[in-house]
Amino acid sequence: MELQILLTDDKTKYMQIYEQIRQAILEKTLLAHSKLPAKRRLAEQLNISIMTVQMAYEQLQSEGYSYSVERQGYFVSEIEDEWHYAENAQTSLKKPEQPEHFINFKNGQVDADVFPFKLWNRLYRKELNEFNGYNAPWQGEYALRLQIARYLQQARGLACQPEQVYIFSGFQQQLMNVCLFFNRGAIGTEEPGFIRAKSVFEQLQLQYHPISVDEEGCCVPNETIKLLYTTPAHQYPTGAIMSAARRIQLLQWALKQDAYIIEDDYDSEFRYKGAPIATLSHLDSSERVLYFGTFSKTLLPSLRMSYLIMPASLQSDFEQFNTYQKSTVSRIDQQVVAKLMAEGHYTGHIAKMRTLYRAKRSCLIESITNQLGEEFEIMGDAAGLHIIVQLPDRLNESIAIELAKSKGVEIDAVSTMYQLHKPSHQVMLGYGAPSLDEIQKGVSLLAAVWKKSLSN
Repeated sequence: MELQILLTDDKTKYMQIYEQIRQAILEKTLLAHSKLPAKRRLAEQLNISIMTVQMAYEQLQSEGYSYSVERQGYFVSEIEDEWHYAENAQTSLKKPEQPEHFINFKNGQVDADVFPFKLWNRLYRKELNEFNGYNAPWQGEYALRLQIARYLQQARGLACQPEQVYIFSGFQQQLMNVCLFFNRGAIGTEEPGFIRAKSVFEQLQLQYHPISVDEEGCCVPNETIKLLYTTPAHQYPTGAIMSAARRIQLLQWALKQDAYIIEDDYDSEFRYKGAPIATLSHLDSSERVLYFGTFSKTLLPSLRMSYLIMPASLQSDFEQFNTYQKSTVSRIDQQVVAKLMAEGHYTGHIAKMRTLYRAKRSCLIESITNQLGEEFEIMGDAAGLHIIVQLPDRLNESIAIELAKSKGVEIDAVSTMYQLHKPSHQVMLGYGAPSLDEIQKGVSLLAAVWKKSLSN
């Protein structure tokens, strides 16, 4: 039989043959059990190789549209059900209009341009060549857990054993696992606080109480709760650093209430004023603190690697709870990070990034001061990778964000971090991603559009 196949340059030839025969079968143009053209004959007709026709026929057979009979060729399968087939219309995706400038002041970003990609690729290739195909242990690679324990001892004064370290694929998966493990009802979370933490509580349908934050950090809860989530080193989003007195009060509260504290130390490496602050876990002699750390800010967010330090008294129960879990973090990535840490590259990279982010922070503060003036107050600039800007009363948060976006400048709202009394005149500017030139340009664009709005 003669098949009419039209070939174009849009797709591979074998795929076009497959699709056109499939359509003919579904539309009953080719009847059940009728024979398809011989491969050689169709190849000569279309002036293509026999292998191309072979690939198309094998694809039809694998999906059940045809069957083969030895020494006789390929035949159309019988499809009993009525099927009205139409090719999906090819739609051209309209490219979204990009503003003249795009400057990313969004929070949670890092400067990927200075990541040691050459070093990473060299270590990665070495690990890949030695890779034996096995998955990582559920708890994580021992080499990485050992390096994390050593790093925390040196950098954060936190003494722990590698057996207490658990590797997870990011903060939210880690928090979800811990919440399920405790299963203790109500949870306390800072007000304002990390929106992704609240998202986990909501997904798990857990009751959570907002615990107010003041200039000393998270307050001691009055509510009856058994688990408290807090960010002592750099409160998110206010930037408050928890005082030593408040840390002691929280530890005493936890012991008295038979409660536990989740200490999220997510960007403690980037502190710009004063000496490093000891972790809450460092002061904990009653094993009431679970320590959360991450590589998202010190390396790359896309690495998706975080870690938990579990109090020794909870290890056995925690491991039993996770008996049938598997590691969700690439074993190769874990080994590469372990090598980075063991060879001293990790601490060197952090020192380099701290210097860079300090310069970016100074540039941002200076640009805001010079171009926006005293009406725009800067808050929470002692640590981390973002600041909060208090807007004049005449400039609403949502309007300020829309005006910024119209000029290609992306910033974050602060009101979403609150559950109760939401501020309406604050925005957040992250300085991890933009370059020094982009920071100056971005603030210049904000100043122009915001000041124009204020003058109207």
